[in-house]
Amino acid sequence: MALSSGRNKKDIDKSGGKKPSPIEVDVYSLSGKKVNNFTLDPDIFSQRPNRWLLHQAIVMYLANQRQGNASTKKRGEVRGGGKKPWRQKGTGRARAGSIRSPLWRGGGIVFGPKPRDYSFDMPKKMKRLALISALSAKAKDNEIVILEKEPELKHPRTKEIYEILNRLDLSGNRNLLLYSNRDENLIRSCKNIRDLTLRHTDEFSVYDVMANTKLIFSKDTHDAIVKRLKR
Repeated sequence: MALSSGRNKKDIDKSGGKKPSPIEVDVYSLSGKKVNNFTLDPDIFSQRPNRWLLHQAIVMYLANQRQGNASTKKRGEVRGGGKKPWRQKGTGRARAGSIRSPLWRGGGIVFGPKPRDYSFDMPKKMKRLALISALSAKAKDNEIVILEKEPELKHPRTKEIYEILNRLDLSGNRNLLLYSNRDENLIRSCKNIRDLTLRHTDEFSVYDVMANTKLIFSKDTHDAIVKRLKR
């Protein structure tokens, strides 16, 4: 994926005020046949990707996933060691005041980890521009697949979703499927497919987009994405 090497934090569009040119992609039916073409919204999918914003958003996502519960004990927290092991002088050995010194086996840990919160946040505008950067990078690399409509299932059935991916020649990729209408049957059907991530249009992140090879959504879902990022 080719990204801009610039570190400008103010904006992702450096085209000198020129309106970005729209990108046309093919639209496929659930049977895997090409139906027609579709023009992606240029304000969301035709911007110049900002590498710095993408990096910040991904680091934020990964940091927020950390539990931060690693913990070690200092010498004062380790049980025992209250008695001096031997007298100060006359033994020929080095001075020792406690068997729980960090120099001893079973002693305390020097500068060890303690429970902490690794999470941090970014301003809303930066998160929005980072998501636009991620979507624009996918569109630029021809890694977006548009469906004529969202899969509609009467019953939860993983096999049916897997067959749709096979017909679209996507079964060997890591795929992100976005949906706008909450369908419990679709959610349950996608759970057991190893290389498929399912996200609602209000919930997907920059990490979800960049961690998967192909981005799949319908024309209606496209409108929901645009609505989210333009509001």
